[in-house]
Amino acid sequence: MSRRLRGSQPGSLAPARRLALPGRPRRGKAFRVLVLGGARSGKSLTAERLLARRERVDYVACGPLPSGEDPDWADRVRLHQERRPEQWTTMETLELEDVLAGRLPGLESAVLVDCLSTWLAGVMEECGLWEGAPDADKQLTERVDGLLDAWRATRRHVVAVSNEVGSGVIPGTVSGVRFRDELGVLNARIAAECEQVWLCVAGIAQRLR
Repeated sequence: MSRRLRGSQPGSLAPARRLALPGRPRRGKAFRVLVLGGARSGKSLTAERLLARRERVDYVACGPLPSGEDPDWADRVRLHQERRPEQWTTMETLELEDVLAGRLPGLESAVLVDCLSTWLAGVMEECGLWEGAPDADKQLTERVDGLLDAWRATRRHVVAVSNEVGSGVIPGTVSGVRFRDELGVLNARIAAECEQVWLCVAGIAQRLR
């Protein structure tokens, strides 16, 4: 189920060092960009700068809605909202396939997805993976494959953010290992279908492709 919000405390992008912007999309095809990085690496801000010159952007937030039960998450969401230009539209949804395919409004707008990590976490929960639903693995495979199909076929200019999990601490739980492995595979599959891939470390963005 998708939820669409407008006017969520927008603000201007923070001034920063010049960062090379993507080239022009090839005629008739999308321009797909993946921005990877660890926690607090500057990946979200880098993705926003890559689209800073675009007049219309659909900002797709895949994380849970903020609440008083998690003040840290609510604070992070607020900071992200305050950075966005006022003309950007916020879409809170896990239906990325519909966004990329243009089945939701805004086909002419660029898309910023923040982020694939929270999308995957939400989809794994929706599929009942942690509750041991009998068809959870099949559902998860279908959702991930569907996202890849939509990513390949999209005609929209899209920048997606994701966590780079290959260099972090080894998770101490079975569920943590499963999530790390699934996200690593998703990142690799998305990266293989991108015109550009960036890696952010300590606030510095390095282009890998």
